[in-house]
Amino acid sequence: MKRLNYKHLQYFHTVAELASVQAAAEKLNVTPQTISGQLRTLEDELGTPLFQKSGRGLELTDTGRLVLDYSRDIFRLGDELQEVLQLGVSLRPMELRVGIVDALPKSIAHKLLAPVLASAEPMRLICREEQMTALLGELAVHRLDVVLADSPMPAGMNVKCFNHLLGQSSIACFATSNLHNGNQSFPECLNNSPVLLPTDSSSALRTNLLSWFQRRELTVRVAGEFDDSALMKAFGSQGHGYFFAPAVIADEICQRYKVIKIGIIAELKQEFYAIAAERKVTHSAVREMTERAQSGRLWSDITPQPD
Repeated sequence: MKRLNYKHLQYFHTVAELASVQAAAEKLNVTPQTISGQLRTLEDELGTPLFQKSGRGLELTDTGRLVLDYSRDIFRLGDELQEVLQLGVSLRPMELRVGIVDALPKSIAHKLLAPVLASAEPMRLICREEQMTALLGELAVHRLDVVLADSPMPAGMNVKCFNHLLGQSSIACFATSNLHNGNQSFPECLNNSPVLLPTDSSSALRTNLLSWFQRRELTVRVAGEFDDSALMKAFGSQGHGYFFAPAVIADEICQRYKVIKIGIIAELKQEFYAIAAERKVTHSAVREMTERAQSGRLWSDITPQPD
């Protein structure tokens, strides 16, 4: 294969990001014919199509999505190189590339990462939110330094990663005051009421909640299922159902979403994990985060766990 032409790659990257040859041509100040010709040349060099027709537009092939992932890294590194040369090599900040499982509450992720940013050593934080399997693939090829999740790595995955348990919190139930009239105590108020739950694929919390409903002989109506925990809270804040989240961030949830805490399920725990590519963490920021969490210094009412 010939050496990759980065001008061709830039044209491809722009078309892929904008999903339009015309829009890419306008951004790069060239003609659409030039863009199309350079794309054909790149596809010939790679020996495979990168786009396929989709209605009036274009969509990436499987190879196109792979090339786009690499092109993003290439151009990000190019931008970083420019910044380093402008600032000087000695001022270059350390990077921490974090994958955040989309079911993990954003407040928990922030509590885990904030002390790292506040450290004396300059740090550039790069976060990517996605489902667990996609993030573990990125971690396995060292495109991420750590994955923050609400469950350990699933058994049977063909990746070499290690779970570092950071801590756990009891689960609290929330609702708007309009939905919860207060006539019934918790958890009886959940009977025949709408609830909002994480999806099957996004969180271990759903399975635990369904088992708990069954043990307590509660009949609930699942009014919504969400991959994204923030979206679930947003729907809950509009009175669409009772929802559940770690008790450790209950005050913040009540204040931000204008809901009330209905009760706490002490027997259910949500765990928080740092998943890394090595058993003994080597990245200084990840090591600081895990040590701080396990010592209980992150927040007082989380139960620290040994690694």
